[in-house]
Amino acid sequence: MNLSYWETKSWLTNIDYTIVGSGIVGLNCALELKQRFPKAKILIVERGTLPQGASTKNAGFACFGSLSEIISDLKTHTEDEVFHLVKKRIDGLSLLRRILGDETINYQELGGYELFSKESNLLDECQSKKGAINTLLKPLFNANVFRFEPNHFKFNNCHNSLGFNQFEGQIDTGKMMMCLTQLVLKSGINILNNITVEDFYEESSIVHVKTDRFAFKTSKLLIATNGFASKLGISEVKPARAQVLITKPISKLHIKGTFHLDQGYYYFRNIDNRILFGGGRNLDMKGEETTNLGQTQHIQDALETLLKTTILPNTSFEIDQRWSGIMGVGHQKKPIVQQQSNNVYCGVRLGGMGVAIGSLVGKELANLL
Repeated sequence: MNLSYWETKSWLTNIDYTIVGSGIVGLNCALELKQRFPKAKILIVERGTLPQGASTKNAGFACFGSLSEIISDLKTHTEDEVFHLVKKRIDGLSLLRRILGDETINYQELGGYELFSKESNLLDECQSKKGAINTLLKPLFNANVFRFEPNHFKFNNCHNSLGFNQFEGQIDTGKMMMCLTQLVLKSGINILNNITVEDFYEESSIVHVKTDRFAFKTSKLLIATNGFASKLGISEVKPARAQVLITKPISKLHIKGTFHLDQGYYYFRNIDNRILFGGGRNLDMKGEETTNLGQTQHIQDALETLLKTTILPNTSFEIDQRWSGIMGVGHQKKPIVQQQSNNVYCGVRLGGMGVAIGSLVGKELANLL
């Protein structure tokens, strides 16, 4: 692709900071950099027409982990690590709400619920460990976080007791990303879409960046591609595809809130009188370790079956849309926010908690400089 003199001069010359990825992390990083360095020239390059990973494709859960997820995390993390993971998610959600405002992102704190399949022993484990988890998290909330309630939603094929967390909320993901993008553009930060960064190398105080369209130079390179981070040499992050579907509007929909099933591998919520339902990665963990934004028949079939048999057993519905997003995961849930080399930095591995921690990770990434 041959650029004109004007294009090169206006967009690709004397760049102080280049951010790879225009998702939650990248946009928040750009805003923080602009606040700290108001005269800096900042460029964001994005591989998609819209943010390509998970920022515009997630379910809009303003959550910090269900009871079973936290219990599961305690099997691979220390209590102190889990406590600080939850704290980071709470702090990140608070920052997001302060930056954009609850009305702007349509934040609603309707509570979060957890369903327990009759085929598993998760309910027994959660009931026995609920007190210990509440004690662990009480300093963060000054209240008990988790309790159990009767299944008044009439979900089928699950225990009558639902886990409940009053502090969980939901947002409109599209409104959040549109507002963040508008704030960035109003700040004088440039965003170039449909540009894939393929490689880069450092030479003295300059980073040479090669894209699928052109090459350019920047003083600092900040990688915020999360699920695509391994393509830029960050091997600690693996892609994890999450498949989603949404129904057409349902009259007299009685389900309100955010809902978790099977340790968070399935999740659903109400939005615009519809049910948005995602998950099923656990049915093919290796196959879903991909950056391909597609769907697979067996996972989509599993989602529809659960909708029919468990979530909406006595309600007719039609599927309106299907899509997928790419998360960034790893053997640890703590995000990677670090300096990679002299002039290259990264903020990645959000572990499916992008809405909760994306704003904070973006700020932390900017503050590495």
